[in-house]
Amino acid sequence: MIWAGFLFGVLGSFHCVGMCGAIALALPGRVDAATPGLRYVGGRLLYNLGRVTTYSALGAGAGLVGQTLRLAGVQQSLSIGSGLLILLLVVVPERYTGRLAAALGFDRLLVRIKTALAYFFQQPSLRALYITGLLNGLLPCGLVYLALAGSLSVPGVGGSAAYMACFGLGTLPLMFGLSLTGRLVPLVWRVRMRQAVPYVASLMAVLFILRGLGLGIPYLSPQLSTASTQILAKQPLTIHYCQ
Repeated sequence: MIWAGFLFGVLGSFHCVGMCGAIALALPGRVDAATPGLRYVGGRLLYNLGRVTTYSALGAGAGLVGQTLRLAGVQQSLSIGSGLLILLLVVVPERYTGRLAAALGFDRLLVRIKTALAYFFQQPSLRALYITGLLNGLLPCGLVYLALAGSLSVPGVGGSAAYMACFGLGTLPLMFGLSLTGRLVPLVWRVRMRQAVPYVASLMAVLFILRGLGLGIPYLSPQLSTASTQILAKQPLTIHYCQ
């Protein structure tokens, strides 16, 4: 279900505009003419590719966790668990997830990330813009958490990384366009699409749960035999597209 990551990224990019739009609009670099120069455009593209790189790395980490559980013979249960985790993240307000992160000590890490982000944000080089994107991808974001929960059930470390890469690429068109123009989507539509994110996430959660149940429904909930489960578990780096 790697394609689901891209779809979720496209729809969720309106949420990104609301949460990270200010950073995209304030990126360093000037343009003198009405038409942005190559360096100006390239810098903003590198910033967004930095986000995609971080999402891919996070997906690989989630894939390692998922692969460990898959080797324990809980492949279908993992898909169901991913769906339930997505539903839980939809229901629980972000302020509570923030408190949990603070209780685990992630608040100290966040301070370091923000400090580094502020430093590179002041640098005009293309390298600094790419690193800014890398660091921005590490900032707390409920949408990213939802995507990571979905990547847990994608077979293989490479598959999970590809799922998150597709998620990042799905957010790229709108975020890249925003960094260039600043006024791509009217506020009213941004608000409406952000409100639609929980419903889209819930739909994805249901799809993961149905897939894990193995009801024998072609493409939607295929029945996985024990043999096929063992084969998948022995191929951690294989990227499986939706069947």
